[in-house]
Amino acid sequence: MFGTLIRSVAHMRSISSIGFLVLCLLVLSSCSSNKSRMLSTSVTGYNHTSAAINRFTVNGAVGPNLGPRIGGGSEVCCGMIPPVWKPGLRAIVEWEKDPKSNFPEKWPPLGTDEFRAKLKKHAANYSHHVANVEIPKYDVAGSLKVHFLPCDQVRVSADNIKFGEPDYPYNYPMNMEEPKVCTSL
Repeated sequence: MFGTLIRSVAHMRSISSIGFLVLCLLVLSSCSSNKSRMLSTSVTGYNHTSAAINRFTVNGAVGPNLGPRIGGGSEVCCGMIPPVWKPGLRAIVEWEKDPKSNFPEKWPPLGTDEFRAKLKKHAANYSHHVANVEIPKYDVAGSLKVHFLPCDQVRVSADNIKFGEPDYPYNYPMNMEEPKVCTSL
């Protein structure tokens, strides 16, 4: 009986040793390739329009909601970018826009049937947008910064340069003039 128990323990030790060896090999092999390595980074937004951005994503990472003509005040974790920029690097941005965010009308109390009815009517004005945009070259990877511009245009940067600094690629004014009619490019 003790012989069987000793053989079982010895067998379990050899299985544990093999399992540990396989785990070590997997860890080492995952470290050997930098080609697919991505960096986790924060996502922030800048809204240069008179509409509200109710929600947005950049390459699937969720960004903060943005009122009209504001941005940079909050960051959300986490987007992914490559540590080294490569030509053709792009971002897919999806967003929901509320064109009537600065309305002066009075709303019914929150949670009431009247509030829900008014919200449903108001939400009928929301629009959904998707854009596939190029990310400009960066020397040092930084946060994902998404800029919402008039006429449903969007720009994304992924560098470590702050909005407003001279080398930043998208130093648009926060209060951009919006055309009466947008033309497609």
